[in-house]
Amino acid sequence: MAGFSDVLGHEQTILHMKHAISMDKVSHAYIISGEKGSGKKLLAGLFAQTLQCQKKGTDPCMECQSCRQAENNNQPDIIRVTHEKPNTISVEEIRTQVNGDIMVRPYSSPYKIYIIDEAEKLSAQAQNALLKTIEEPPVYAVIFLLTTNKGMLLPTIQSRCVTLELKPVADESVRHFLMEQLQIPEYRADICVAFAQGNVGKAKRLALSESFSEMLEHAIHLVKYIPDMEVTDLLSDLKKIGTYKMEINDYLDILAVWYRDVLLFKATRDADSIVFKDELISIREKARHSSYEGLECIIKALEKAKIRLSANVNFDMALELLLLTMKEN
Repeated sequence: MAGFSDVLGHEQTILHMKHAISMDKVSHAYIISGEKGSGKKLLAGLFAQTLQCQKKGTDPCMECQSCRQAENNNQPDIIRVTHEKPNTISVEEIRTQVNGDIMVRPYSSPYKIYIIDEAEKLSAQAQNALLKTIEEPPVYAVIFLLTTNKGMLLPTIQSRCVTLELKPVADESVRHFLMEQLQIPEYRADICVAFAQGNVGKAKRLALSESFSEMLEHAIHLVKYIPDMEVTDLLSDLKKIGTYKMEINDYLDILAVWYRDVLLFKATRDADSIVFKDELISIREKARHSSYEGLECIIKALEKAKIRLSANVNFDMALELLLLTMKEN
């Protein structure tokens, strides 16, 4: 685990954490809210490690016994709540791992810290059980609720927690991280930054993913040649897209960025502002043969496809409608 100084972005959140430590005003409960890959677990882990650090600074020393234990995920007073079912954290799991344990004093540390990841999956009964603990916690208890959707938490829980919202990291910082730390080529880094939208975890995942490279190649081939495709070709491509079913949002994002590049180039003729600079010839050609209305129709169809798929509409049907819209415009 890195120290606070090694975290990319999130300066305000880190400042809040350090101020709480230095002023001895640590809350008994925090909600850390941000999209998947935004750094919730990293920041909660660093906050917990610093609170337990034997040198009592505003950064983990990385040298004391507690810090070394935290590094290896075996600090006895930092408890990570687990759940068996993938989509639910049950009331029994909260009663066993939190409520039934929290009254036992810390083993060797000033605090007893509970980290509940994916807190949006807490059942209503689990949240009500947790609420009783949050309302009257022991003085040494700190509970972190990490969530991609704080709206899924009861208002009564939200009102009793300090909420820390993770904001997107600046694109230039993410680009620099990919190129300097991960040795990603500039063109590939630009594409990952465009898709990540300030999410460092997502940018890193895309940059290092072999499947993303393959998906990127297929999507670019599709948008370049779909106007001339026959129905049999479309069906073949639909079958190929089906192999990306678990990553379909990433696939649709690639299509959306390409068509936005075409729309932007058509409006401005500025090649420097597009993401797919290596595809400038194809983008220029598409812009020349497309109307503004047609491009906007495709972009709206991409957004609609995402909504349909999130609502569990038939996968093939949603993609067929999208591909037909792309071909016709």
